[in-house]
Amino acid sequence: MTDLKPKHHDSTEALAGPEVIRTRKLGAWLLHNPSTNQGTAFDRAQRDALHVRGMVPYRVTKLEEQAAAVIGQIRAKGTALEQHIGMASLHDRNEVLFYRVLVDHLAELMPIVYTPTVGEACQKFSQIYRSARGLWITPDDVDDIPSVLRNSPYRDIRLIVATDNERILGLGDQGVGGMGISIGKLALYVAGAGIHPSKCLPISLDVGTDNPELLADPQYLGYPKRRLRGRDYEHFIEAFVRGVREVFPRAILQWEDFHKDRAFVLQERYAKRLPSFNDDIQGTASVVLAGILAALRITQQKMIDQRIVFVGAGAACTGIARLCAIAMRAEGADESTIRRALFAVDSQGLLHDGRTVAEPHKRELMLPSAVLSELGLDPSANLTPLEEIRAVKPTILVGATARAGTFTQELLECMARHVERPIIFALSNPTSKAECTAEEALRWTNGRAIVATGSPFADVEYGGERRVIGQANNVFVFPGVGLGAAIAEAAEITTEMFLMASTTVARLVSQERLELGAVYPDQSQLREVSFEIACAIVRYASEHNRGRRIPLDDVERLVRETMWNPSYIPVQQS
Repeated sequence: MTDLKPKHHDSTEALAGPEVIRTRKLGAWLLHNPSTNQGTAFDRAQRDALHVRGMVPYRVTKLEEQAAAVIGQIRAKGTALEQHIGMASLHDRNEVLFYRVLVDHLAELMPIVYTPTVGEACQKFSQIYRSARGLWITPDDVDDIPSVLRNSPYRDIRLIVATDNERILGLGDQGVGGMGISIGKLALYVAGAGIHPSKCLPISLDVGTDNPELLADPQYLGYPKRRLRGRDYEHFIEAFVRGVREVFPRAILQWEDFHKDRAFVLQERYAKRLPSFNDDIQGTASVVLAGILAALRITQQKMIDQRIVFVGAGAACTGIARLCAIAMRAEGADESTIRRALFAVDSQGLLHDGRTVAEPHKRELMLPSAVLSELGLDPSANLTPLEEIRAVKPTILVGATARAGTFTQELLECMARHVERPIIFALSNPTSKAECTAEEALRWTNGRAIVATGSPFADVEYGGERRVIGQANNVFVFPGVGLGAAIAEAAEITTEMFLMASTTVARLVSQERLELGAVYPDQSQLREVSFEIACAIVRYASEHNRGRRIPLDDVERLVRETMWNPSYIPVQQS
């Protein structure tokens, strides 16, 4: 038995994690348990007391020395996937050391631990699987999900990332491999916001797969049946939510990488039953709006003056459009102005009320016929994206299509002819799916574009100047939102929280980075960004009766004290 003794008895302050680990298990078990293993950092007295003397090399090393050795080992590996596997192996054997290395080298390792490398890791999950982490829940468990949840190694779970694996990044149905996303997201919650690992639980809702390659693969580790659909699926999700509420009543649930047809339904159905959000919808919306607001610091314009074309009308663009509308309302825009400012394009062309559209989320993006007439557009015509750009003359172009090459040279040149500083967001990931490269966006607009991408791109040299490409990475938003909501014990994760996250991120982009073209903070600032977002959310929840009442003068201190900094703590025999 292992007892993680918290620093405080207060439920909120307990988020900071334990100050001492008490355990009845000694010897080899301590070295094989990632939450207790300190390897060569155990000093002479600890080695004797914990019965590990002789089980590690003689020299006693500090955590910093271990971390320096590990980052050297990771850098020496030949491919990004090998680096991912190396970090995952470290995670499985020494949790504190894993997070120390990740926190110290966050900008370098984030693309390794998460996107884009995690995409390849998900595709090859069954081949590279090493050890158990998180929980898999299958249709066979539907009648006893609480029992499965109680198999978690920790009891006071405050944050769950759950995926049903159907829409993994831009790769589609990855079956059991989607667990890599839940694990990766929670690693960023810990590293980026200091939520203690013992408070986090990754979950794969393994309801089968419709990927024929996986079903035919003899090595496939997941539930080997076609995906659960219809009422059976709804019953399964309902049982899961009930189980979470029963076993982990303080937990926040993040829905991750669900198909758009289910993502909106589930979020709306359960948002008020337990504090939850969908990062693909709300997190993406918040980080993109943050980038737009930062770009408008460069152009010295307001949201109310923008015309935005969304290419791709899935969950991501719908969520972005919703939040952009809210931001425009906050600046005083009426509904008529908003309807003339937001344009959405799917594979069949411009969304307007003369089309028959089945998906409910698309219908809210339909352009009124009156606006079509004002633009001189024929509702019956199947317009190309280029024709739509010519008619609309957008100031901002947002792509979430998962189709490389969507933003053609002709299209971007056309946009640049009517906008001095076109704002171009090519959001699809992994990198191979981006609508255009950062270099293309700059070259085709004569260097005038303000560019952000969904996946990391290297800096671009243009016209003898270095341009820094900001990555619209949800990591700037969700860790801080999760931390703030957990501290506040928010009953609901509201739209206002994501709007506050957007304005906070935009505010924290330095003038120096703006001058280099970057519309997001440096990723090395992630902890400070998360801190500021968390403080804003705690204040909001307290002031609007959305959670615990916390004196406003105590907010910053409480958030700082809650954020875990990876370090070894005493291990004692109980």
